[in-house]
Amino acid sequence: MNVSEGPVWRPVWEPSASEREQTRLWQFLMDLRARGVTPADVEDSHALQRWSVTEPERFWAEIWRAAHIMADGPGPADAPWTSVLQGGEFMRPPHVVDGTWQGPRWFTDTRLNFAEHLLRRRDEGTALVAWNEHGAQRRISYAELRVQVARCAAALRAAGVGVGDRVAGWLPNLPEAVVVMLATASLGAIWSSCSPDFGTKGVLDRFGQIAPKVLVAADAYWYAGKRVDCLARLREIVAALPDLAATWVVPYVEATPALDGLPGAQRFDVVLAAHAHTGSGVGAGAEAHELQFTRLPFDHPLYVLYSSGTTGMPKCLVHGAGGTLLQHWKELALHTDIREGDVLFYFTTCGWMMWNWLVSGLALGATLVLYDGAPLAPDPAILWRMAEAERVQVFGTSAKYLAMLEKEGLRPREVADVSALRAVLSTGSPLAPSSYDFVREAIGPRVRVSSISGGTDIVSCFALGDPTAAVHRGELQMRGLGMAVEVWNEHGQPVVNEPGELVCTRPFPSMPVAFWNDPTGAVYRAAYFEHWPGVWRHGDWAELTEHDGLIIHGRSDATLNPGGVRIGTAEIYRQVEQIPEVLESLVVEQTLGAVGGTDSRIVLFVRMREGEVLSDALRDVIRRRIREFTSPHHVPRVIVAVRDIPRTISGKITELAVREVIHGRPVKNVDALANPEALALFRDLPELQAS
Repeated sequence: MNVSEGPVWRPVWEPSASEREQTRLWQFLMDLRARGVTPADVEDSHALQRWSVTEPERFWAEIWRAAHIMADGPGPADAPWTSVLQGGEFMRPPHVVDGTWQGPRWFTDTRLNFAEHLLRRRDEGTALVAWNEHGAQRRISYAELRVQVARCAAALRAAGVGVGDRVAGWLPNLPEAVVVMLATASLGAIWSSCSPDFGTKGVLDRFGQIAPKVLVAADAYWYAGKRVDCLARLREIVAALPDLAATWVVPYVEATPALDGLPGAQRFDVVLAAHAHTGSGVGAGAEAHELQFTRLPFDHPLYVLYSSGTTGMPKCLVHGAGGTLLQHWKELALHTDIREGDVLFYFTTCGWMMWNWLVSGLALGATLVLYDGAPLAPDPAILWRMAEAERVQVFGTSAKYLAMLEKEGLRPREVADVSALRAVLSTGSPLAPSSYDFVREAIGPRVRVSSISGGTDIVSCFALGDPTAAVHRGELQMRGLGMAVEVWNEHGQPVVNEPGELVCTRPFPSMPVAFWNDPTGAVYRAAYFEHWPGVWRHGDWAELTEHDGLIIHGRSDATLNPGGVRIGTAEIYRQVEQIPEVLESLVVEQTLGAVGGTDSRIVLFVRMREGEVLSDALRDVIRRRIREFTSPHHVPRVIVAVRDIPRTISGKITELAVREVIHGRPVKNVDALANPEALALFRDLPELQAS
């Protein structure tokens, strides 16, 4: 590996001593040391992480205390539980015995409510700011948010929604989505959402499994300057969900959307108005006071999230209220350094778990900036003008977005005042080493870049940022506190400085409490525990570094294995993205010869910049760069230009779908793709027919 391209050779950001001491993570560590909770040798974040996984009960009890969790239970007010962790000294595959769910149980006999913590702040401070492609739209205070949630909860109760019922949102990233989610959680019902760019089948593949009682949708939305209607698809969706008791439509684009063909449907603003107090002398304070929170067991279901569904019907992952609350508080407060009044933004849709993560910022009293629309069109600087206007301090996005900014030559610090910004977060795919340099040079040298990685499976992260320590180029800074993350080789042995499978060897609170319609836990076990019994195999191909950081090389089910050498796809993407003529790329392994053949080759697909052509000379440039900065094994034998690259609704490229197409096999669920028509570009390519 060439030193100049190596991901671990030099820090791109380091905190000063005073900056480190002001972080919530450092203050949390110092408090533990002062009270004698941790041993004397726990002196920094990495030592704290090691202690947190060897003493999980003590660690998570301290997170509970630091987060000021409000709960009922048999113990004292500051420890209202029977046990912190029951039956979970080691990771055990969840299963059912004699009708009883067996597996790790956290904070037994406690009862809490998720929404109660997110609505703890009641003042006029800003809770939500809504933006779209046309600029700022609305500002909602914490006091006003509480009023709206109270009205919505009353409407849900009137529709018959109670503990355990499902409420579904097919919505743009609007304040209404936050309001309905909080109202749902306040009642002990279960919230599930997906974004309006899902087609009818994609929505029904998800919501059809959970049979929601109430569906909330928007009339339309804006994307890349175009108005996209939702009502035609909504009529099909409602007709196929027989258990619906109510359908509410948010008038987002039209003030009075046409609701014909939607029997019983109501405008969402009319629904809220119908449950507002009208008596004399009754104001917002009285209405907010009447908002009640149903406290339920720690692991009571809060969310149903969905796997991508690119290899079949999406799996329905059920996440518990307590585990989600503790995990998100830990990640936002300690790993991200969010405080009350901070302004937090993440570019996400309601169909990605980062929306759930972002909304939990309310539990810390932060101001959340919600953006609905395209990130680069019609105005490529829209998100940075928004960051300037709202004085955003933590800006979250995807690795692909940062790479595209660099490709397009857009330097945020030249188009907006980003002086308020402290950190840029990136997830969705591995962040290329060059993107670390880009953040430093094009956004700001004192802006900490934090690549984070986890997934819908855990509604949180396995690896995150560390505001107390240096950021090394190409690395995720640290494994999550309380997360027993290791990298194992094929023999099940922990390795360092060597790629392998990312695993978790001990339980953590945000494990799914169940999969929907999986009464014995068989689907749950198959998803994570079959490869190594009793060990969570996450499906990432990763590497622990000498800095105790982490490098993600791609999904392990998409790794390449030419000649028996296992290669992560991100290793190739990092090099190809440095080629100016190439906008983006996708790499797969093609099996040659008869079905079941053992000979294979690496095939690289590239989407070119407008006006650029993939010539033989450019192919040579690409191959030379890959060979020089990786190895000869990484060099693609075939390089093909394509007009588009298929991606999931959440924006991730889908190597597995392309791999199926080039081998003539059907893709099981094209409705999970944002641009399924792109698959046709990979079918029967003459370049792939030759041996």
